[in-house]
Amino acid sequence: MYRQLVCALLGAAVSVGAYAKEVIKVGEINSYKTIPAFLDPYRKGIELAVEQVNAEGGIHGKTLEVIMRDDGGTQSNAIREAQTLVQRDKVDLLAGSFLSHIALAISDFAQKKNVFFLAGEPLTDKMTWEKGNENTFRLRDSTYMKVAMLIDDAVALKKKRWALVYPNYEYGQSAAETFKKMMKARQPDIEFVTEQATPFNKIDAGSVVQAIADAKPEAVFNALFSTDLTKFVRAGNTRELFKDIQVVSLLTGEPEYLDPLGADTPKGWIVTGYPWYAIHTPEHEAFLKSYQAKFNDYPRLGSLVGYMMVQSLAAGLKKAPSTKTEDLVAAFKGLEHMSPVGKITYRAIDHQSTMGAYVGRLDVKDGKGVMVDIRYIDGASVQPPDEEVRRLRPQQ
Repeated sequence: MYRQLVCALLGAAVSVGAYAKEVIKVGEINSYKTIPAFLDPYRKGIELAVEQVNAEGGIHGKTLEVIMRDDGGTQSNAIREAQTLVQRDKVDLLAGSFLSHIALAISDFAQKKNVFFLAGEPLTDKMTWEKGNENTFRLRDSTYMKVAMLIDDAVALKKKRWALVYPNYEYGQSAAETFKKMMKARQPDIEFVTEQATPFNKIDAGSVVQAIADAKPEAVFNALFSTDLTKFVRAGNTRELFKDIQVVSLLTGEPEYLDPLGADTPKGWIVTGYPWYAIHTPEHEAFLKSYQAKFNDYPRLGSLVGYMMVQSLAAGLKKAPSTKTEDLVAAFKGLEHMSPVGKITYRAIDHQSTMGAYVGRLDVKDGKGVMVDIRYIDGASVQPPDEEVRRLRPQQ
């Protein structure tokens, strides 16, 4: 017998978990209203994982509870929510975040207030390198890792003239700079004929597509996502931009962004993503079955990230002798656990997990965008060597 999962919605706060006299509280902060396509499934992944953890006895007999707050898409709101969670709600640790610049602000708060923070989704390399700190760990593969997963395919295209398009904030800027650096190292004669840095969620897609077409590139590196991606693809299709141009795209294979495109999905793009329908490992099939049974829906990448974040928290909490920050930090250094994508490890040197991603090409089947020719890239295979990490993370 076990307590039923209790979900309470009070304003912007959602508490996920069974209430008990002894509870381990996780304060989770995210941009739910700003990025609903990713974060609604993410919330469901958290809910499922918390339910499973508590059904199996919790953490050393204590119930796991996740208290969710919306940051409104701004750093100031995120820090205000973090302060409330720590001071009023007395959470044992912090977790979550999506937008990279907001995650960096929470990471800085966690260091100053000596609170443990597990960043679930933000991709910026600064999270674990230039601005990394002792109290912050990250689940999702970084921008560096994600670009590295695609670089062999990009070089194999043997295209000299490249255009870049990306959202003009920390994640997009980091992705573009990493791509340029890696491509220059592998293909010294490459030319970057235009860069289109667009305001996040406010892209003027027609103008961007025209600017790229005017530059006459042979290939495009794309880091757009969410509604910006949808508008860019449809404007590009209308103007036949992609007819004779190869595209390498960071996030387009994720269901959150691929599903809205439907039959407009551009065929042949080289992407990273989450082809949930084509992953046939025992661990993933177990996750898929339980997710579909609970929600009568298929998982998105957000579902997987939310689920795996709670898995990591549970594994770390079980390993640690207490919820003190120093004990959690020690427990997460070298922490290993099984997940729907296989075993992942949190590297002691930079606090980055080895969660990988799937790489493939886009196609359309039955009017829906899908990934084909997929392969899983283990995150450990695309992380830099320790000596490079020490240079990038001066405080180590």
